[in-house]
Amino acid sequence: MRVDFYHLQTSPLERALPQLLEKVVQTGQRAVVLAASEDRVEALATHLWIYTSESWVPHGTSKDGFAKDQPIWLTTQDENPNGARILVLTDGMASAQLASFDRCLDLFDGTNPDSTAAARERWAGAKAAGHELHYWQQTETGWQERNT
Repeated sequence: MRVDFYHLQTSPLERALPQLLEKVVQTGQRAVVLAASEDRVEALATHLWIYTSESWVPHGTSKDGFAKDQPIWLTTQDENPNGARILVLTDGMASAQLASFDRCLDLFDGTNPDSTAAARERWAGAKAAGHELHYWQQTETGWQERNT
């Protein structure tokens, strides 16, 4: 299982997440996005409709229903109701089902020392579990993979 850590430094989650989810959808895959609260789920869902006028990311939440039909499912629950192979962790969330996905994208706020420390702990846990780890650092021009 591959775990990619995305170190947000130049833009917030709301700017980075839609771009990553667009790539998921473009490759014909599905994702579950795990967030810390229902308010956060609804804010992200709204944002995915309006973040750009050129495109949108098909998605749903428990308020929308029809989880099996949603390419992107936003939730506070450690679940996989849409048969996703990609898990996206936000807000410092962790999953007990990590190994049931093919890939995990762990996005963390690199401007917050507590968020960075928690990401280091998740990294150590994923490494101890034997997962393939990748670290991506956000720059002004995009993502750069760094050696760890």
